[in-house]
Amino acid sequence: MGRLFGTDGVRGVANEGLTAELALGLSVSAAHVLAEVGSFEGHRPVAVVGRDPRASGEFLEAAVVAGLASAGVDVLRVGVLPTPAVAYLTGSLGADLGVMLSASHNPMPDNGIKFFAQGGHKLADELEDRIESLYREHGAGQPWARPTGAGVGRVRDYDEGFDNYVAHLVGVLPNRLDGLKIVIDGAHGAASRVSPEAFARAGAEVVTIGADPDGLNINEGCGSTHMQGLRTAVVEHGADFGVAHDGDADRCLAVDAQGEEIDGDQILAVLALAMRDAGRLRKDTVVATVMSNLGFKLAMAREGIELLQTAVGDRYVLEEMKRGGYALGGEQSGHVIALDHATTGDGTLTGLMLAARVADTGKPLAELVSVMERLPQVLINVRDVDKSRVDTSAELAAAVSDAERELGSTGRVLLRSSGTEPLVRVMVEAADKEQADSVAGRLADVVKSSLG
Repeated sequence: MGRLFGTDGVRGVANEGLTAELALGLSVSAAHVLAEVGSFEGHRPVAVVGRDPRASGEFLEAAVVAGLASAGVDVLRVGVLPTPAVAYLTGSLGADLGVMLSASHNPMPDNGIKFFAQGGHKLADELEDRIESLYREHGAGQPWARPTGAGVGRVRDYDEGFDNYVAHLVGVLPNRLDGLKIVIDGAHGAASRVSPEAFARAGAEVVTIGADPDGLNINEGCGSTHMQGLRTAVVEHGADFGVAHDGDADRCLAVDAQGEEIDGDQILAVLALAMRDAGRLRKDTVVATVMSNLGFKLAMAREGIELLQTAVGDRYVLEEMKRGGYALGGEQSGHVIALDHATTGDGTLTGLMLAARVADTGKPLAELVSVMERLPQVLINVRDVDKSRVDTSAELAAAVSDAERELGSTGRVLLRSSGTEPLVRVMVEAADKEQADSVAGRLADVVKSSLG
């Protein structure tokens, strides 16, 4: 049986791979494991539980709450809120753990369970392994302690969570957004109320789309994975720009006034300069992944900002940020982490910070993002190959070396093995799109012939 925890919690098709029984059992296990690393002795442990609007979140939330309460944990149920809101409230309320039910940008039938430790921090692999191990032991017949009487956990709704989180977001902004008109696409997800409210309280005129969740329409033709609706709305309303979230609102992508898409690299570039100018970009360093566009790297070098690159995944970005004490990091996909204000990627906060820079400089977003030129980036997935030989194939190594010589200093090659599928991803960047296409196609052929 494979590992339950993936790169971002436990996910699966709700009521198929991700059942109520699994949710309940994992929650009890998490309570027991996190009790060992938290400060449970001498007080009643407390958990914050939130979810996105998926229909399946209703029964999965009930299972999680039941599991936690049965383990003696008091539960604060915050309802539909973004993932970063649950992380924030876990920390600000001094809770012992947090639980978020969401499958992020995935389609509606999917769902997921993500745990947070004290302070609202993601769990280390070691803690996830211990939770999973205890869950499997119990499934094999090993009993666990169960409180009775007054020892069982109590459950209450914490409706103040919405206002507390929005107040936090607005409170960290360096300036107001008065005079800006912004379109917000909530992906019919967890940010459908939060993001428009936060932007409005900060002074912006807000137009909303994708903000009518019914439990079934999350991410459906909207949000950060389907940007056309936002592009159209920004132009039609004559807005200064637009922001798009995913289902659990830990991402933010943008659209400028002309309807051009702005990705996570470009947002990071704008925020890096804003924080540097304000003296808040610690060590004049930003953290991103190896998938970041080469144009971002060149722009940061030109501006005297150091770029540290990690493996793909916001958790690796966060680990590097904590290790080095850095303030800003993120991914091309729109996961942006402002570590002074959040413990995880926060799409609403990212959009607000971007808007604050526009308002402060008086410059349109298109001008601000022109600090970097996004080089053509071609990605080809080569399927049904032996990905384990990517680093040992002499033929493939020679082909990569030839490609890198051809591209020179204005291009690069990146080969990545999928974590779950028998495929290799070939990524090529170059100043010329035709060259990038040509080099990527040739390398894909070599991957197929040498690893197939």
